Amino acid sequence: MSSRVITIAGIELELAEDGAGAPLLMLHGAGGFDARHPVNALLSKQRRLICPSHPGFGKSALPDWLDSVDDIAHVYLELLDQLGLQTVDLIGCSVGGWIAAEMTTKAPERFTKLVFVGPVGVKTGPPDRLDVPDMFALPADELNRLLFHDPIKMVRDPASLNDEELTISVRNRETLALIAWEPYMHNPKLKHRLHRVTAPALFLRGASDGLISDSYLRSYAALLPKAQVATISDAGHIPHLEQPEAFAAAALAFLGT
Repeated sequence: MSSRVITIAGIELELAEDGAGAPLLMLHGAGGFDARHPVNALLSKQRRLICPSHPGFGKSALPDWLDSVDDIAHVYLELLDQLGLQTVDLIGCSVGGWIAAEMTTKAPERFTKLVFVGPVGVKTGPPDRLDVPDMFALPADELNRLLFHDPIKMVRDPASLNDEELTISVRNRETLALIAWEPYMHNPKLKHRLHRVTAPALFLRGASDGLISDSYLRSYAALLPKAQVATISDAGHIPHLEQPEAFAAAALAFLGT
């Protein structure tokens, strides 16, 4: 994928693109964006795939004034303006799904179809219980078992990472804590705004996802007027990385080519 730095609202954003055709904006999860993942090539065969690194993730800058998912949603709406995109299809993964949901409530007319992949962002359960396990409190091995269907295959040994990769990994985690710690993994106001979303939406979940339960996903989807739910086998919280072919097939079939 070609990569460049673009300035939005005074923020230097890392932006990767590939492919041609109808634009498809894909927003990464807590692990950040990696152009080497096979799912990118599968999607860009049929679409113009646009993948920014969120402020504070990857090599994107993090200004002092930005401290919420809502802030990032406004930045990305301005990104669409700068790219000259009046309407796009949108894929949001995990915290990227939360950003996507915020964007679509602010400007529903700009989004044609939506794919939410293990999204966070709303509170659907009782107030005294977390809907999503506390990622910051879990030991790494336990968290990996919640994230992946096959952790042994998917988790890289930290000792194999170079200095730049280690820096990005720590920076991603630090920024996630900044934007999603309190209130934990949700915006209390978001669920009262999702009725504004007019685009058809597909909510996808890996069958082995230990972070996003099936009941949470269905409760989330029920907040949108035109939503459906599907599951990808042999995948955890990041099905687009564990099962890229199955994920790309499901997403592109829903989005249309």
